[in-house]
Amino acid sequence: MLFSAPVFFVNQVGLSAAAVGFGIGSESITGVMGRILGGSLADSPRWGRRKTLMMAVGFSAIADLILAMSHDFPSFLVGNLLMGVGVGLYWPSAESMVADLAPLEYRNEAFALNRLADSLGLSLGVVIGGAWIAATGAYRALFWVDAISFLVFLGVAAVALQESRPVAAGELQRRSLWQGWGEALGDRTLRIFVGVNILFTTYLALVSSTLPIYFTNFVSHAETGEFSSKVLSALFAGYVALAAFTQLPIARFLKRWSHPQALTLSALLWAVGFGVMGLTGTVAQHQIAWAALGLGVMAIATVSYTPAASSIVTGLAPAALRGVYLSINSLCWAAGYFIGPAVGGWAMDHDQRSR
Repeated sequence: MLFSAPVFFVNQVGLSAAAVGFGIGSESITGVMGRILGGSLADSPRWGRRKTLMMAVGFSAIADLILAMSHDFPSFLVGNLLMGVGVGLYWPSAESMVADLAPLEYRNEAFALNRLADSLGLSLGVVIGGAWIAATGAYRALFWVDAISFLVFLGVAAVALQESRPVAAGELQRRSLWQGWGEALGDRTLRIFVGVNILFTTYLALVSSTLPIYFTNFVSHAETGEFSSKVLSALFAGYVALAAFTQLPIARFLKRWSHPQALTLSALLWAVGFGVMGLTGTVAQHQIAWAALGLGVMAIATVSYTPAASSIVTGLAPAALRGVYLSINSLCWAAGYFIGPAVGGWAMDHDQRSR
């Protein structure tokens, strides 16, 4: 749906590209609100992980239904705002449940498995959605199918999932919903990690938002057409596939290392990856091979980072505040995906003007 929505609402509904961009971008605003609320609700004795997860699915299903019936900008905007809330509520509750259920010695692999499922879901969604559009041209049906899938997930969660939130002895049922935020924000180690985490998520955002522009405008050659849309698609499909296939093996390999050591390795790999990308724009031959090498290194850097980051935050968090701590971890992603495209776009414009 994420890849099909812009095309559908611009080309078939008739909204302007600017309006569609604004509507999709509005998800980030309510996504931040959803993450903050989701962390508090996941830790709440009255709500917990399971109910918060079900609420996230419910908001997402309603958003899809509105988008499926949308014929104008106001309804399109409402659908995106609700989808942002659903996504925001989802991450803290889902990651808290993973942390609750996974034994400490397997937690790194559990988070790696969760990220693998995320990558596979995104990849399958693009493939199946693309095949559906190619076969039928029925964009609007995708939103109906997506809504139905959320309702099925809601039923599975209601029947099959059990609340995983640990209950402390003598816990107060009337604890303030926002009580844990003061303790979390007062954690000096967590505040240091937030800065590091935003840096890593900015790197991830640069891969998807800036590298395609870099390859197209600064590396491509008109006479060879080496960086055509087909080449770009193949390069980034390879990046996603390599990250998916190496997620669990890398997580198992890094079990012998501490989490800070895993982040150090990831940082070194990011440095190498960006260095190779710099060479890609300067070498006279084999640009595609250099680009593939750089993206390959970045894929390993990504899978070295993601499980370790979630495990670090889980290790810092008291069991009763995992939702809030993981909400802060998720907010780092929101910050990185805001900073990355902005900085990357500025760099591309600046370099273009200096030529």
